[in-house]
Amino acid sequence: MSGRAQERWKGGEFGERAFCVLAPNASPMTLDGTNTWILREPGAHRSLVIDPGPLEAGHLDRVGQVCGPVGAVLLTHGHLDHSESARAFAERMGCGVRALDPELACGDEVLSDGDVVEVDGLELRVVATPGHTSDSLSFVLPAEHAVLTGDTVLGRGTTVVAHPDGTVGAYLESLHRLRDLAEARSIKRIWPGHGPVIDQAIPVLDYYIRHRAERLDQVRAAVAAGARDAAAVVRTVYADVDPGLWPAAELSVRAQLAYLAQGEGLRS
Repeated sequence: MSGRAQERWKGGEFGERAFCVLAPNASPMTLDGTNTWILREPGAHRSLVIDPGPLEAGHLDRVGQVCGPVGAVLLTHGHLDHSESARAFAERMGCGVRALDPELACGDEVLSDGDVVEVDGLELRVVATPGHTSDSLSFVLPAEHAVLTGDTVLGRGTTVVAHPDGTVGAYLESLHRLRDLAEARSIKRIWPGHGPVIDQAIPVLDYYIRHRAERLDQVRAAVAAGARDAAAVVRTVYADVDPGLWPAAELSVRAQLAYLAQGEGLRS
């Protein structure tokens, strides 16, 4: 991860085209808060706003002060800490909302894998990265060799596979897809939906892939040792994790159990 991971994350300006406004919704699940990303080509009139975040007036005022006129609001996925304010903010700015989920889109077409969003010379490429949720998208900004990952990859720690909407198989495929983009040098850095920016994408993506494999091994071992439900697996596998995070861990465990049962089977 970037050296910024060791400091208190505050957002700020990155590259020549990005500014991150940190929402005031810090929690064990959202880390320092939701990252609202504002992208604008140098010298351009309009911006793109990614994940305007919670419906919090002060936060939206700060975003509005930085972004200027907005060409579109884009959503990485539909969780409320990213999307709650999208419709209201778009109405305020006189633009549409674009997302994979048609129920979240407003005033414009939905987004699909492979789409290119262009606003005043700024080009953003849409990459489907389901797994955390079924509607999770990442956005590649070629001019900065950066990818905005929402909750697919975080700036600190690892993410939840939000069962039943999120699935482990899809998540692993998404991580490998991002890894392939990094290997091809299409992306070098990660601008996440929570936590600090990551300046070297490949080591973090390798860690995420390895971590998922290790967790699956641990879940498999816990079941073999007698754990009969997700809660019992959590108590074994996540014993060193703050119990306040166990409900979220149980979502991932349920997703892991479903993946193992479908793909490999579980020894009784």
